[in-house]
Amino acid sequence: MCGRTAVSLGADRIRRACVYRDNEGRRRHPEWKNADRYSPSYNKSPQSNSPVLLSRKHFEKDVSSSERILVAMRWGLIPSWFKEDDPSKMQYNTSNCRSDSMMEKLSYKGPLLKGQRCVVLADGYYEWQQQNGQKQPYFIYFPQPPEEMFSKPDVKDDDTESESRRLLTMAGIFDCWKPLYGGEALYSYTIITVDAAKGVSSIHHRMPAILDGDEAIRKWLDFAEVPTQEALKLIHPTENLAFHPVSTIVNNSRNNTPECINPIELDLKKDVKVSASSKMMLNWLKNKSPKKEDDGDNDGLPRWSSQFIQAGPPKRTSKSLMDQWLKKEDGEPSAKQSRKQ
Repeated sequence: MCGRTAVSLGADRIRRACVYRDNEGRRRHPEWKNADRYSPSYNKSPQSNSPVLLSRKHFEKDVSSSERILVAMRWGLIPSWFKEDDPSKMQYNTSNCRSDSMMEKLSYKGPLLKGQRCVVLADGYYEWQQQNGQKQPYFIYFPQPPEEMFSKPDVKDDDTESESRRLLTMAGIFDCWKPLYGGEALYSYTIITVDAAKGVSSIHHRMPAILDGDEAIRKWLDFAEVPTQEALKLIHPTENLAFHPVSTIVNNSRNNTPECINPIELDLKKDVKVSASSKMMLNWLKNKSPKKEDDGDNDGLPRWSSQFIQAGPPKRTSKSLMDQWLKKEDGEPSAKQSRKQ
């Protein structure tokens, strides 16, 4: 699935990063239709606006279907037939649609048959891996050139750097909903998902359908030249991805800082549960037994500080400490307890 993305480039740098060649081989940059509706974010969630690439012919009938345009669209598809007066009243989640069932659902089948295919743009997407009852977030993206850094600030005049950024290009479906009583039309989209590729399946069993390369993007967008059934052959898992673990700060969609995508180091040491009396014994073995000092961490168990061992009477031998501990574990009273009885 895909429920959170990062899109850190400003509108103009998004446009430059989407350079392509039209059917005549000319190098082009898509124009924005509504750049004022888009704002960068390291932590985009459904119902926010994201940059979407589509054929310009959806808006201008007398142009080539190979020409592209950028539109800021709402994440979470609102079908054109939706009868409520407020899109927030949508009762089910349409941020993702499964590739194996999208032709069976009216919300997705209708737009697909009309050629309403789009490419959702992002630096990458977040996915959460289940780990010992907790969720560890990962950031997943296309491999980048060595000089490219996601966390660079938005520099408006840096044309070269913008075009070196390889945005993640996810296959989507869009629709246009118009309010019942008049008003501005709302363009919205859903991201198509597939079974996860082997490389990312350890993180999650689903992933977005990613279009790897401009030829795949061209075929997906050119609805006039590429029929639906032919375009659907492009929907499959992609292995050409990189990923790294990130901070759980991204769990809250209100957090919007570069820290969301910065890599972190995971503590892979397992949490071993040990009883209080065993903690004392581990410390005794570590601090009192000369033979154990050279063993290192071969037993794989964590080491606790000596605060669990209380100072005892002077001149106690190792044998008496061991005897007392064994009696305690067996439920036998200590010498002091016997005298009190």
